Amino acid sequence: MEKVRKSEQQWREQLSPEEYRVTREQGTERAFTGRYWDHKGKGVYRCVCCGEPLFESVTKYDSGSGWPSFWQPVNEDCVAIRQDSSHGMVRTETLCARCDAHLGHVFPDGPAPTGLRYCINSLSLRFDDSAGDGGKA
Repeated sequence: MEKVRKSEQQWREQLSPEEYRVTREQGTERAFTGRYWDHKGKGVYRCVCCGEPLFESVTKYDSGSGWPSFWQPVNEDCVAIRQDSSHGMVRTETLCARCDAHLGHVFPDGPAPTGLRYCINSLSLRFDDSAGDGGKA
């Protein structure tokens, strides 16, 4: 996978101020306010910054958290993780492996078969229903 690298100015020109704050400055949208927290469409959720396929609708579930939640990414290589010790707690941050956009966090309290909950900001995603295959990328 070839990395996408852009200057801060290029990202600012491409993204809305809110998308920039979340994806490039590790921000978070308020729970139950994002466009995809209760979205039920069939398709693929892509990175808002680079278009990389990240999550399929068939892995999305209602976690009750107020953010879009998935039990696994499209593949192991599309989502990177790193330790986040901001806000006085230790969490596992998720990033787009292609462009390093902040997506959200992953927690070990999700459903089977993975037991993971990828808690993702809607502002870091674009929904693509053009796959025409029920959500398989």
